[in-house]
Amino acid sequence: MLRAALIAVALGGAAFWALTSPTRLNPSQIAAENSGDQARGARLFWAGGCASCHAASDARGPDRLKLGGGAPLKTKFGTFQAPNISPNASDGIGGWSLVDFANAMQKGVSPDGRHYYPAFPYSAYQRMTAPDIADLYAYLRTLPPVAGRAPANDIAFPYSLRRGIGLWKRAFMANAGTIVAVPESARAGQYLVEGLGHCGECHTPRTLGGLGGLGRLDTANWLAGAPSAEGEGKVPGIAPAHLDWSAADIAGYLKTGFTPDYDSVGGSMASVQRNMAELPDEDLAAIAAYLKAVPE
Repeated sequence: MLRAALIAVALGGAAFWALTSPTRLNPSQIAAENSGDQARGARLFWAGGCASCHAASDARGPDRLKLGGGAPLKTKFGTFQAPNISPNASDGIGGWSLVDFANAMQKGVSPDGRHYYPAFPYSAYQRMTAPDIADLYAYLRTLPPVAGRAPANDIAFPYSLRRGIGLWKRAFMANAGTIVAVPESARAGQYLVEGLGHCGECHTPRTLGGLGGLGRLDTANWLAGAPSAEGEGKVPGIAPAHLDWSAADIAGYLKTGFTPDYDSVGGSMASVQRNMAELPDEDLAAIAAYLKAVPE
C-alpha cells in the first residue's frame, strides 16, 4: 500500500510539473532582432499603458518615462509590485533580448523561465502583432535607465506558489483571437481595446467571482463593469448598454479628461487617460468607434 501511495504521489507530482511548465513562443512568432521602429513604439507605449504601472504614481511629464516600478497593487490575493522595466542592465530589462521581451509580453514567462502573475496583462498582450512587440521593445530601450528593483510581491498562500500559474494559463488563457464581433470599421479600435489597451482587464468581470474573480474574463459580459481589483467600489461598464455617450464624447474624454457633463476623470482612470491623451486623434476615434460597436 505504501509503495502504491508513493508511486501515486510521484506520478501526481510529475503530472503537475508537466502541466505547469512555462511555454514559450515559437521562434516564427517573434520578429527579427533589431527590427523594431522606435517612433512607432512610442505610440504603442502609451496605448499599452506601461507608465500607469511602471512609473511612480505621482510622476508627471518626462518622469512618466522613468519606469522603475510604480505603486503596489493590493488585491484579495496579496500585493503585487510592478517591476523595473527601464533599460537598466542589472535592475531593469536592459539585458533582455527581443525574444525575452516577447515571451514576457505574450506568454507571461520571464527570461529565467518563471511564470509572471496575470496582474501583468499578458493575456491581452498576446493579441499584439510580432512587429508591434518589436516596436515597443525598441522604444523602451530609448528610455532613461533607472536603478533599483521593486520590492518583492507579498502574495498569500496558495497563490504564492508561482508554478501553479501554469494551471491558470491552461484553463483561462487559451483565446488569443478577437473577443466580440464588430464591423470592419471598428477593427482598428478592437485591436487597441481588446489587446494593447487591455481595457477588459478592469472593465469586465471574471468567472469564478466567488473566488475573488480568479477565472477568465467573462466575455458574455464584455466591458459591462466589474468589481475593483483592489476590493473597493466598482469599475464602470463602458459597453453601449452601460455608457450612453456618443463616439465624440468618448474620444473627447480620452483626450481631455472631461466627461460630457464637464466632470473630470478620477481614480485609477486618471493615469489611463493621461496615457490616452498622448495618442493621435485617429486612435482615440478608433477606440470610440469600437466601444460604440460592441454588441449589447
